[in-house]
Amino acid sequence: MPELETLEIVKLVNCPETFTPDMRCIMGESPLVQGYFVLAGMNSAGLSFGGGAGKYLAEWMVHGYPSENVWELDLKRFGALQSSRTFLRHRVMEVMPLLCDLKVPRWDFQTGRQLRTSPLYDRLDAQGARWMEKHGFERPKYFVPPGKDLLALEQSKTFYKPDWFEIVESEVKCCKEAVCVIDMSSFTKFEITSTGDQALEILQYLFSNDLDVPVGHIVHTGMLNEGGGYENDCSIARLSKRSFFMISPTDQQVHCWAWLKKHMPEDSNLLLEDVTWKYTALNLIGPRAVDVLSELSYAPMTPDHFPSLFCKEMSVGYANGIRVMSMTHTGEPGFMLYIPIEYALHVYNEVMSVGQKYGIRNAGYYALRSLRIEKFFAFWGQDLNTLTTPLECGRESRVKLEKGMDFIGREALLQQKQNGVYRRLTMFILDDHNTDLDLWPWWGEPIYRNGQYVGKTTSSAYSYTLERHVCLGFVHNFSEDTGEEQVVTADFINRGEYEIDIAGHRFQAKAKLYPVASLFTHRRRKDDIELSDLYRK
Repeated sequence: MPELETLEIVKLVNCPETFTPDMRCIMGESPLVQGYFVLAGMNSAGLSFGGGAGKYLAEWMVHGYPSENVWELDLKRFGALQSSRTFLRHRVMEVMPLLCDLKVPRWDFQTGRQLRTSPLYDRLDAQGARWMEKHGFERPKYFVPPGKDLLALEQSKTFYKPDWFEIVESEVKCCKEAVCVIDMSSFTKFEITSTGDQALEILQYLFSNDLDVPVGHIVHTGMLNEGGGYENDCSIARLSKRSFFMISPTDQQVHCWAWLKKHMPEDSNLLLEDVTWKYTALNLIGPRAVDVLSELSYAPMTPDHFPSLFCKEMSVGYANGIRVMSMTHTGEPGFMLYIPIEYALHVYNEVMSVGQKYGIRNAGYYALRSLRIEKFFAFWGQDLNTLTTPLECGRESRVKLEKGMDFIGREALLQQKQNGVYRRLTMFILDDHNTDLDLWPWWGEPIYRNGQYVGKTTSSAYSYTLERHVCLGFVHNFSEDTGEEQVVTADFINRGEYEIDIAGHRFQAKAKLYPVASLFTHRRRKDDIELSDLYRK
């Protein structure tokens, strides 16, 4: 714009500006005061944000929800822990220069760290853990082996193949062939109890799947809004006839609490308790997980005695009252251990000690991301949001439509089932992408079907099993004449030729509505795994 060279500054305005801890404005209804709406913290972008932000907040106030997904701006992504004046002072000093900086994938803030930590933080840090932060909680990304240059690894920022590639590859391999431990203590954990049947009755209305299951069973479900979209994605274990244990994503702690409180009746016999801080969660992943846990609990842990999606309180080592669940959030065999925090260090030490002969090692969330995406496991906040329905992401089995029970969102889902869906979550496996030389997909890349734009990716990760990049994203069916959205069928997905556009270069991709079957059916038998002499000794 050459004309700018001759322009003169007529007036300079200097005024206070508001900034937020993550460089995004805050908007939405307060979780503490119903009917109180907020729109603030524009981070010097008020002029560009004003029109759209005002529109969506107005929709929120009038209709109860905005017409687009604005979770990244939702006030409820923050909790009381981010309101510390010292935290805000330090974080805002970091935020201001970052507003004009290039953001590389998976970068982390440096200020306001170590605010929420697992009891195992120091132990894991001493073993080479590199950390990321989620809702103020420190979570391990991966574990740097001895001899690696830690400083160089931390300062490596790129859109290409990252320096941690081989580290995560070894962690994934161990998850598939031996056994790994991932500290997942940051997950949100609630307990809902009642003196009578109130807990079951209200949860049946608030959640889409049937929770009237035998004690000890786990149900994958979610809370839907009136439009059938996911307000929450979670797993619920029935601890007793009148008690339930709910596990949700880390950043849903405030949002879930507010949603439950808003829709639960004021009943003195119904108790909702946030127990996130009470339990350390260890994810024990791999075919040898059953051997490790069997030795520590002196109980058979085979599928015949401990079936999938089952929960039981057990002793592990010297510790009693450990909630052991046969699920891993990855599709791999293993167990989740919910441990009272006073026992956390003891149980971890016992698991690592017994697991040495089985090749145990620590792993981080980057390994978990790789494992989950190749199994087509969608994450709330990335692939799922308040506008995504179970029918659009292949989760019909998690909805009790045919059981005649009412729940929030049921009418919208019945209507959608009759009319068809206008988008469908699809798995893409890149074909001609060179992992070493080409730019990587991270998320938000355009998807093309037969040369026509049909959507964009929502998340991406490298699958070390398939040796390909895997992307998840929604496919739409836009009319060539009018541009209007049309029904998306399985036949429409399967008949297309697809490309993923990464920074202007299109790569061919195979589209799948279900994960690669061999990833589930080809399980290496534990008797066939050859462990090294070192591990045997």
